[in-house]
Amino acid sequence: MIETIRALPKAPGIYQYFDANGRLLYIGKAKNLFNRVKSYFLFTPKLHPNTRLSPRIVKMLNETKSMHYIVVNSEHDALILENSLIKQLKPKYNILLRDDKTYPYIYIDHNEKYPRFEITRKVLRGKDIQYFGPYSIGARDILDSLYELCMLVQKKSCLKEKKACLYYQMQQCLAPCEKEVPKAQYDAIVTEAIRYIEHKKVLTKKLTEKMYFYAEALRFEEATQLRDRIDRISKSELLSHIDIASNENYDIFAIEANNQRAAIVRLFMRSGKVISSSHGFININSGFDRDEAYERAILEFYGVERPPIIATILTAHPFESASLVTEHLSDLFDKKAHIVHPKIGAKKRLVELALNNATELLRQKRETSYHSLALQLQELCNLQVLPERLEVFDNSHMSGEATVGGMITFDGEQFDKSGYRHYHLEARDEYGQMKETLSRRIEGFEKNPPPDLWVIDGGTTLLSLAKDLLDSAGVNLDVIAISKEKIDAKSHRAKGKAHDQLHTINETFKLPPTDKRLQWIQRVRDEAHRFAITFHKKTKLKRDQESKLLNTKGISQAKVQKLLQHLGTFEALKNASESEISAILSESDAKKIKLIYK
Repeated sequence: MIETIRALPKAPGIYQYFDANGRLLYIGKAKNLFNRVKSYFLFTPKLHPNTRLSPRIVKMLNETKSMHYIVVNSEHDALILENSLIKQLKPKYNILLRDDKTYPYIYIDHNEKYPRFEITRKVLRGKDIQYFGPYSIGARDILDSLYELCMLVQKKSCLKEKKACLYYQMQQCLAPCEKEVPKAQYDAIVTEAIRYIEHKKVLTKKLTEKMYFYAEALRFEEATQLRDRIDRISKSELLSHIDIASNENYDIFAIEANNQRAAIVRLFMRSGKVISSSHGFININSGFDRDEAYERAILEFYGVERPPIIATILTAHPFESASLVTEHLSDLFDKKAHIVHPKIGAKKRLVELALNNATELLRQKRETSYHSLALQLQELCNLQVLPERLEVFDNSHMSGEATVGGMITFDGEQFDKSGYRHYHLEARDEYGQMKETLSRRIEGFEKNPPPDLWVIDGGTTLLSLAKDLLDSAGVNLDVIAISKEKIDAKSHRAKGKAHDQLHTINETFKLPPTDKRLQWIQRVRDEAHRFAITFHKKTKLKRDQESKLLNTKGISQAKVQKLLQHLGTFEALKNASESEISAILSESDAKKIKLIYK
């Protein structure tokens, strides 16, 4: 390795450290690769870690047996490549964040004659669009409330109808579709709605009055729905008594850590008011680097698109790469970005507010039944990290027909339906189907980073397949599998019993049915099984309906099967050209099919 270091170019790039088994340990960036990597080591009497480094880095370097590097054009390019690879490959010693979602904004286009409020997550075209947000939770609840409390145009399609509808009769709309509504009158309604957005206490007070009205009228279901909505809207805002005495916009980041985890708090101040907040956690497995945490938190939050509202960024601590991140954000925003670590005044009190909340989050009791089970599973299966987010895979088919793959996600203490995915598969055998499902998930790691753990519904063969695919992609991810115990090549399920086994690469565990760890994995496996079967049934029903349609028009079932073998799905058949279909069947059949789907 010493020869590799001495041969490094004095150019910008990224470097990667690997252990003796070729497992990726760390990805770093450098303005000058030679100088940066050299600073990690002392060269006499032999190559060893620089003793001035943190214990975390020294531990990493003691595990490092080889390194690779990639040269890029600039330090800025190195920052982008580093961030992308960390998300995809999950190196052991890098800070790993999972908050890569975008936050919604509420907007209104004042150029429209009768403007409406909508939700967006990106900048829209228009000269007079006003944005409100971002909102970590409650954006949809606020929007729904506006349309219930204000006589706005309720639907996009309303103005096209040219006739007053039920909303007018319910006194929820002035019906500008049918009659002329003075602009001043409608503008006053818009102003009222904006007041509700900007003053949540006014909004929740109005909703509370409505909730009590429903309760007194014995409309308890509607009252309960309003109660829950008020709760979500209230939770989106962290109350602050700090008076900025200005109309400034700030995005505030604070990070605090203890020995087990770090808390990230984000506050969003608009026009001098804290309008929403969010937080997240980082599990600390191999030491903690606050500088890297700030860099990753900011890069993850702003992503790759210009946000609708550009605010000055305040951080509770200075961090090493602030100038480089500022340069990157300036390119992204197409205007000068500002990252500030305030030391005095109201801005200082703002970051202290965020920091105090981060400290409080760390103090809150962490030990839940799920957390305890996750710790036990980590110890049992020798997992690298605590399995807080899982992805579980299963496939489903009927005699090779309507073959699909399903992936469900479990995050924290609940199933995350937004992370569920299904796949149409072409492979005929179980091994090929799982390979296709997992390969397609790996292809999506750049946009949707890997979880903490994969759970495979299958035995050691499919487990090895998963590990091989991840190793080929260079992804550092734990995998376990769950299967039925087999006797004489038949599973116990076939004999009326259900003895499940857990598998890791090195060991198989035959736990008793009462074991909580086994029951937990069974629970997520069964959800993946349910999801895959449900999608399979929908797919098969649709295929049967499409087949019957073609059969009635003179295309035999054998010909339908031949088309699907070549094209995969009926959707692909609908989109295929006449020449593509005639290459599989006859020209006359191709013409019939194009007429059917015309």
